[in-house]
Amino acid sequence: MSYYNDKNNYSGRRPGFFSTVAVALISAILGGVIAVALVKPIYGNRQQTPTNQVVLNSGATTPSINTQGSTNFPVAEIAKNTGPAVVGIANFQTKGAIFGGSGLTEAGSGSGFIVDAEHGYIVTNNHVVAGAEKIVVSLADGRNINAKLVGADTRTDLAVVQIADTKNLTATQQGDSLKLQVGEPVIAIGNPGGEEFARSVTTGVISATNRILDIEGEASFNLIQTDAAINPGNSGGPLVNYQGQVIGINSAKNQEVGFEGMGFAIPITDALPTIKQLIEKGFASHPGLNVQIDPRYTSEYASQKGWPAGAYVAKVTPGGPAEKAGIRAGDVLTKINGKVIKSSLGLTHELFKYKPGDTVTGTIFRENKTVDVSMALVDIKSQ
Repeated sequence: MSYYNDKNNYSGRRPGFFSTVAVALISAILGGVIAVALVKPIYGNRQQTPTNQVVLNSGATTPSINTQGSTNFPVAEIAKNTGPAVVGIANFQTKGAIFGGSGLTEAGSGSGFIVDAEHGYIVTNNHVVAGAEKIVVSLADGRNINAKLVGADTRTDLAVVQIADTKNLTATQQGDSLKLQVGEPVIAIGNPGGEEFARSVTTGVISATNRILDIEGEASFNLIQTDAAINPGNSGGPLVNYQGQVIGINSAKNQEVGFEGMGFAIPITDALPTIKQLIEKGFASHPGLNVQIDPRYTSEYASQKGWPAGAYVAKVTPGGPAEKAGIRAGDVLTKINGKVIKSSLGLTHELFKYKPGDTVTGTIFRENKTVDVSMALVDIKSQ
């Protein structure tokens, strides 16, 4: 299958040999207009450490939704209350300037939502703001405000931006995505196609809660699948339940011909720890092995060689946990604590179940034999 999430179209491409599980995302979006397919593993980005520590879930600024006995439609009530907290995000870059110009041009756009009205913090996808030299946030009241990047993380495809003008901002309420049920109604709000269709509302249900996509960032989570329409430009916008609470961050869609109604969102409960790190520290920390993985090692290639599927170790960092455990370049990691690994992104997905400092057992394939080794995970930071 092929997917898009507003990134550049890299259909069929693979990064060069020795591309690592920990390198920066290849490029930014081309607006809410260009579809993508698989993007291979890499990780992430950047910036100043904020001075304020905040506790998210600033729901006090958003009226609670009570649909019981209401003469209005629930979706209309939710759109009215949550819509003002949804923003458009424009990514400006020098790259792509037309007619020989040297100034900044809008390289792409996406969506976001306010999580802290007092401090002006806005959550979006990393791929929405990747490579931006200037970020402009469009508010529901018509204001267009320059924003700064607080922090971004390609391993989770999450980013936080901040605006200084916090007058009359409305924040979303965060729900609990662990409590979602298949068939539960949901609403997607965002800017498909940019500002022309700002704060578009689509409805659907939770189709599944445990989907895994072979897309950098999204592969780190068990994603929410929904049939609410998610289009280019919706990335970074909220998926909302019928209590008016954000339960997901819209991120990708299946674009394969013949498929409709297959959108995907990062669960908010899983995303919040990274979001808090980005706000409080300006970067995110994740567990890692300090190895470089070659994403060209596919199950098809492994089958041709008569080897098992897994994550092919291209290079081992000296002094890291993998080297200490005896892992060498050329090994194939096939399991973590007994859970089968089928690809480099599958390795990232499995490691995300643990914390830096945890010890895991890795199963490696080497010279037609399998060996179990014990490894202590290290703390790897986004850059």
